[in-house]
Amino acid sequence: MALAAIATVARCSPLSFPKSNFNPLARILVARSSSSIELHLRKYKAMASSLSSSETATKKERVTAPYGSWKSPMTADVVSGASKRLGGISVDGDGHLVWLESRPNESGRSVLVKEPEKQGDEPLDITPKEFVVRTLCQEYGGGAFNISGDTLVFSNYKDQRLYKQSLRLKDSPPLPITPDYGGPSACYADGVFDSRFGRYVTVREDRREDSLNPTTMVVAVGLVEKDIQEPKVLISGNDFYAFPRMDPKGEKIAWIEWGHPNMPWDKAELWVGYISEAGDIYKRVCVAGRDPKHVESPTEPKWSPKGELFFITDRQNGFWNLYKWIESTNEVLPLYPLNAEFARPLWVFGMNSYEVIQSDEQKTLIACSYRQRGRSHLAIIDVLQSSLSLFDIPFTDIADMTSGNNCLYVEGASGVLPTSVAKVTFNDEKSEVIDFQIIWSSSPDSLKYESYFSLPELIEFPTEVPGQNAYAYFYPPSNHVYQASQEEKPPLLLKSHGGPTSETRGVLNLSIQYWTSRGWAFVDVNYGGSTGYGREFRERLLGRWGIVDVDDCCSCAKFLVESGKVDGNRLCITGGSAGGYTTLAALAFRETFKAGASLYGVADLNMLRAETHKFESHYLDNLVGSEKDYYERSPINSVEKFSCPIILFQGLEDKVVPPDQARKIYAALKQKGLPVALVEYKGEQHGFRKAENIKFTLEQQMLFFARLVGHFDVADEITPIKIDNFD
Repeated sequence: MALAAIATVARCSPLSFPKSNFNPLARILVARSSSSIELHLRKYKAMASSLSSSETATKKERVTAPYGSWKSPMTADVVSGASKRLGGISVDGDGHLVWLESRPNESGRSVLVKEPEKQGDEPLDITPKEFVVRTLCQEYGGGAFNISGDTLVFSNYKDQRLYKQSLRLKDSPPLPITPDYGGPSACYADGVFDSRFGRYVTVREDRREDSLNPTTMVVAVGLVEKDIQEPKVLISGNDFYAFPRMDPKGEKIAWIEWGHPNMPWDKAELWVGYISEAGDIYKRVCVAGRDPKHVESPTEPKWSPKGELFFITDRQNGFWNLYKWIESTNEVLPLYPLNAEFARPLWVFGMNSYEVIQSDEQKTLIACSYRQRGRSHLAIIDVLQSSLSLFDIPFTDIADMTSGNNCLYVEGASGVLPTSVAKVTFNDEKSEVIDFQIIWSSSPDSLKYESYFSLPELIEFPTEVPGQNAYAYFYPPSNHVYQASQEEKPPLLLKSHGGPTSETRGVLNLSIQYWTSRGWAFVDVNYGGSTGYGREFRERLLGRWGIVDVDDCCSCAKFLVESGKVDGNRLCITGGSAGGYTTLAALAFRETFKAGASLYGVADLNMLRAETHKFESHYLDNLVGSEKDYYERSPINSVEKFSCPIILFQGLEDKVVPPDQARKIYAALKQKGLPVALVEYKGEQHGFRKAENIKFTLEQQMLFFARLVGHFDVADEITPIKIDNFD
């Protein structure tokens, strides 16, 4: 079953869906495969085969040792140094791919890199060494750069100003195009070029008057670097804006907006503004989000070359589907209704889940991806025919995409492929994929460890609510050198993802393989409230954060114990941010787990509500409920209920979950007499970017659990930190 996670294009079979999912006129097509791509993908199929055969061939020769004590070449150094992060992709005027990568070995520095002109050459860093491409807009950032022809505009991390840089002129220095306010007090994100007026239209978050409650608006920035002017305000008045998108003629602009207490996935609005000869908006029309018959969260508006407006919303079936705006009647029409998610929640700016790849009198074709039952699918929708064609590629998980010259660049991953960018080439008719080539990989050396890989198995388990199930990816222990005795069951580390309105995905993650290759079982849970399964599943958490997520994590662990897959006496839990809250709440209010690790997690809901940044300042209004709920669901107020060891990790520059959260729960647990440790990192924010801190966090979690719960010695040489009330 796990091998099904590896996609090939050698065989394609029709996929069947309930008839209720479809427009009666719609039809589904499965794209044919070509022999050339089959040849190109042999190495991926061979990898899947080797993972199965190596286990069988070496079973008799394995060393017997306790789970958790196995030695693995996937060290914490390998994990921390190899996993680069992708911050966006684009294409320059010559059709070359440009991507933004953050490098743990350079303290998490984010750099723009250009695809080499000749195959075999090294990629070229575009960003000069004194610059870092990153925006702090809404703290989570995203959409930090854009390219038009040979002109690049990007946000510089240190001063948060926008800079313009020529990609044509070698060694061209970036020049600022936004005012210097004496510090990083104005942030910009999600910008696009407006060729009609020679300007850059972007979201601005202005912190000059109030850093905790900045003003957000859409502004126009002049592209003449020698005459820097104050940006012109185009759209303002609401709490948040995203996706300002110009039509091809520069006569209309589309955007998404929303206000407190809603998050963009709860309720948002899509607007279109008409632009005057002076460059101002003189008329506005609400396209989606104000109809009382629909509760919806539109996202990702995009204009076709013909001036048609497409977008994604969840107005009819509760799933984010593609729609088209009919301007003459101000109506919206679904392109291809399907009980599947064509978009992700708007945590970061600049997402790009679909592309209009053909727009002429004969056809309008949209390349897109959708998620269904924990897997992504690449597809093309023929708008005029209302049909959908599927394309089977090695990625089982797809994020963003962008159009190239007669190709599509796709960001994706699978159980054996780390986050990568692939160049996908179609035939002229767009009816089949004829080539698939990896251009960039977050962990290019990961294939050398393939014989140790544990493949994710999607599991569906019953929750505390009768008739309701939740989902997770289970990774069994995997190391071709070792085996445990038949009497022993492996320890389990359960991960609760952040958000909480987010989704974990079953892809190759060396941080997970670090555990499984040492003899741990690992499970990554999509509890009720996660995305990827529609609005109804997502809204299970409304008013019940700290209950549903905790119950589902405990139910998942119990399900694995009852299935005979893990040791019920060695259950551990970990999570970051909202996942850290779920970890602490599970340890305070349930007795399922024996130890936990909280990474920049929430201990006090009232403190979070008072101190967190603007974007999430009212998030808890819908997730928690009454003042009584805030108090009773805060782990800090139930210290007497904790009964097991906990280790905490915290960045000292975190503005999303400030350091006082970790310090407060640490002091209380220490006073209670429980084994507890707190690790603080200078220079780290919400999530750790520096290789040395990623490594230290991974190693200390492993050693902490081994010493207090696992009853085994780890094979790695790790210097333990002091554990209060234990050492």
